[in-house]
Amino acid sequence: MKNVAVYCGSNTGKRPDYTKAAMTLGKWLTENNYGLVYGGASLGLMGTLAETVMENQGHVIGVMPEILTKREIANPKINEFITVPDMHVRKKTMIERADAFIAMPGGCGTMEEIFEVITWSQIGAHQKPFAFYNVAGYYNHLVDFLNVMEDEGFTAHKHRQDIIISDSLETINNHFNNYESPGVKTY
Repeated sequence: MKNVAVYCGSNTGKRPDYTKAAMTLGKWLTENNYGLVYGGASLGLMGTLAETVMENQGHVIGVMPEILTKREIANPKINEFITVPDMHVRKKTMIERADAFIAMPGGCGTMEEIFEVITWSQIGAHQKPFAFYNVAGYYNHLVDFLNVMEDEGFTAHKHRQDIIISDSLETINNHFNNYESPGVKTY
């Protein structure tokens, strides 16, 4: 594995824990020889994460759609910046360039991006690991919701078990290193 795509906020959020976790994740990526694939912004958690990876001599690839290049200040310091025509191509490019995926705290964009990764896995478009980095309990309610999805028969048990939500980067790394795809969704 060489690149991890990280989805996270273009804002920092209200808790200092989020920014601290972005710095911790950036150091962890470089310590484990992972490159970063991310949204390309210099703002919020995205900016903090990319800056930390760069400060620790890591490799950073940013992917930003044309419409956001003026709204989200593109990070000029990263190793590789890819401008794409739209969000669909951004998501596809990030999935293609990454070997694994992590969602940190973020908004609707973060959720939309990581859930596309999960869906693509379930239909067999890729067989790459993914995880939610549960900083300060941010994803606790998501755990409950995912369990309801399984309990109500909308998510298969094997696919629910594939969705790792943890506050431990060691747990996430173990998941990445020992990942076995649960297989394609059957109908």
